[in-house]
Amino acid sequence: MCVAFEGEQVALFNVDGTIYAISDSCTHVGGQLSEGEVEGTIVTCPLHGATFDLTTGSSESPPADEPVTSYQVQVEGDEIQVATR
Repeated sequence: MCVAFEGEQVALFNVDGTIYAISDSCTHVGGQLSEGEVEGTIVTCPLHGATFDLTTGSSESPPADEPVTSYQVQVEGDEIQVATR
């Protein structure tokens, strides 16, 4: 799922009941990470296969070499709250 937050597209992922939020744009060429495959806490960009850690935003494999922004998330009932920096 992708939502707009503070002028940026933010991808939300539910992994075994834990919600993670990272920038939706791959740092390689801007592929939508919300459209990528998730295995554990790693998402793969659908364009060129770069991978990112959902817990930190760190780049885990080429061709991306820069991390994506990671956001803190809090769930209150059925509301997902994404923290500003």
